[in-house]
Formats: sequence, C-alpha cells, structure tokens
Amino acid sequence: MVAVIKTSRSINSILNYNENKVKEGVAECISAVNYPLELEKLNFTQKLNRFLKLSSLNENTKRNSVHISLNFDPSENHSTEKLIEIADTYMEKIGFGKQPYLVYQHHDAGHPHLHLVTNNIQRDGKRIDLHLIGVKKSEPARKEIEDIFGLVKAEGRKQKEVLTLKPISVGRVEYGKAESRKAINSVLNKVLFDYKYSSLPELNAVLNLYNVHADRGSEESRVFKNNGLLYKILDQNSKPIGVPIKASEFYSKPTLKFLEGKFKTNEAEKESCKKYMRNAITLAFLRENIVSPEKLSKVLEGESIHMILRKSSEGQLYGITYVDHKTRSVFNGSCLGKEFSAKGIQESCALNILALERKHQNSISTNSENFRDLESRDYVKENLADILLRGERIDDYISKKFKRIKNKRRVRRDI
Repeated sequence: MVAVIKTSRSINSILNYNENKVKEGVAECISAVNYPLELEKLNFTQKLNRFLKLSSLNENTKRNSVHISLNFDPSENHSTEKLIEIADTYMEKIGFGKQPYLVYQHHDAGHPHLHLVTNNIQRDGKRIDLHLIGVKKSEPARKEIEDIFGLVKAEGRKQKEVLTLKPISVGRVEYGKAESRKAINSVLNKVLFDYKYSSLPELNAVLNLYNVHADRGSEESRVFKNNGLLYKILDQNSKPIGVPIKASEFYSKPTLKFLEGKFKTNEAEKESCKKYMRNAITLAFLRENIVSPEKLSKVLEGESIHMILRKSSEGQLYGITYVDHKTRSVFNGSCLGKEFSAKGIQESCALNILALERKHQNSISTNSENFRDLESRDYVKENLADILLRGERIDDYISKKFKRIKNKRRVRRDI
C-alpha cells in the first residue's frame, strides 16, 4: 500500500473533486465517520458544513484540509468492508481517528485506491500537527497495516509498479466521442487538484497531454478584458475543435481567479521538487549519450517525466517544459536554471556531439583537455545549429574548423 498525504486551504475544492467523481459514476462514498447522521442521509452541504464548523474554531490555521489517497497493488481486490476497515485503522494510527472524515472508493485508475477527506482542527480548536506526518506517522502506519491485513508491500518492485501507472487516470479527450463538458471536466478534476503548476502555460502543459486547453483569448477579446477563461478541446494536431466552454459553467468553477490562487500556493509547494527534477536531467546526461533534446525526452520518459518541446513554425526549439508525473510538478526549463532551458539543453547536446567526435578520432591530449573544453564551449555557442544538425552523423567525420583549433594548439606547444 502506498499512502499520499496532501494539505490544502480549501476543503470545498477537495470535497467537490470527490463528489464530482461520484456524479460521473467512477467513485462512491463508502463511509462517513464521526458524523451525526448516517452516510445515506448526508447531502453535500451537510458533509461540507461539518468541516467548515471545525475550521471556524481556529481561523489562524490556513492549511486545515487534508486529502489522503491509499493506493493498493493492481493485483489486490478487496471488499468494501475491508477497505473501510483499512481506512479506519490508518486514520486511527495517524491521529485522525476522532476527526470527521469521508472515505471515497475510486474506480478510475489501473489500481484500486481510496481517497480520504478530513480536517485537522479538533473540537477544542487545537490543530493536529501535520509537520513530517508522512515520515513520523503515515509510514509506520502503512507498514503495520500491510502486515495486519496481508496487503502487498510497497517496497521494491511492487511500489515501482504503483507509482508508474498512468500519470492521471483519464484518457485523451476525443471530440465527438463524449459530451464535451463532461469529458473536459474529467480531466480538470484530476489535473487542477493533483498537479503543482504556477502559471497558465505550465497548467496547459499538462492539460494539452489530454487534448484540453485553457485559453484567455486574445488581448483585444472580451474574454481577456473581463478576466474570463475558456476551456477547449484540441484535435490530433493540437488545434481547437468544437465550442469553447466558459470556466464558470463547470461545477468546480475553475475560473482565472481560482487558478491565480492555485498558482501562488503551488509556487511554494513545488519548490522542494526542483532538486529532484534537476538531478533526473543531470543523471540522464551522465548515463546516456544525449545528442538531441528528443533523445533526452525519450530517456526521461522512463523516469515518468514528460518533456514538452516548444518549437517555432521553422522548427527552431525556443522553450522546454518538464512535467514530472511522480511529484506531479510542472516546471518551465528556465525556472530550473539556465542549463535546463532550451538553450542550455541544446548546448549540452552539442558538447556531447563534439565529445563523441573527439573520441572517435582519438585525438584528445590529456595535458590540454581542460583548455580545449573551453574552446569547445566557445565553438558550441558560435556553431550550435550546425553541430546539432550533424548529430545523427557524428561517426562520419570531425569538423574541419575544430581540427584547425586543435592543430593551432599543437603548433603553439611546439614553439
């Protein structure tokens, strides 16, 4: 079992996400704990108000909403009663046994999983400390529960299988195959609340993977001037198709104002994920002969990182966006550092091409290697396009200009 804990400022959005899944027929609420009424008698407002009343007891706590997912191995098929018992045991062990919480069973992924919705403000107004709750309480609880209920253990191969399932549990939207609003809504409900993005382009980097696009319109349009937002379906050529739908027409109201709030929250939350992303890219260059951004993209796919290459109509690469489906974080390349931007990646690829050329010719001198590396970098900056274009034929020859640079150094040493 794998447990993932997320906190939020809005219990409304968390509850809406799960209730929308119920409406779509891909989830069901199977338990309501510490509520005054039985589950069958609870409506949405009553579920929400129970949490809001607790939140009002401590208004100084901003992040008072907790959203937990318990993920099981694809081979497991537990009864509803057993899932409820697992959820109750888990909540008791992490200190939330006396809190009101809702348990949702979702059926929209390749593995069985539960979503638990709760609040960390207690009846006396004190908050349950969430700092390091994953390490201090969740991990020990998870391991105990695996033994108690005979679950497949998360360590090793099985954990990797769970974590590398589909990035999100919905497929690409295909215009005409389903009602447009419902199809877009399925993607929005997952992406908006699960991924950490800090700008509209970063959000679209994920949405576009599923043929959905959020559009403010042109600066002269009424939509843009009124701070509106439209959601569109994209065809196989990434062109809008069908009638756009206003953000306000969706139940969860994913308007521009809503997104701007998410941008600020996500900016801080994804800061801790930057190091992981940088390391993944750096290790890819160390382990593989990366001679093109396309090759890097293919290598990173194995790490569940989707690399989006933005090119001009002439085919020139001008931007890169990275979508990490493990940490659910989205980064524009330049935000990670100049070496991870489009220009930085191309220069690294070009240097690899030159290194392979030199290795093929067996003409590197150990004594002057550092000096020639500097020469190589200057040469790369001046001849970047030419080097990348010959990346596929690096075994055929070494450039005459680079040979002249090396020969010039030999002459100077002889003197």
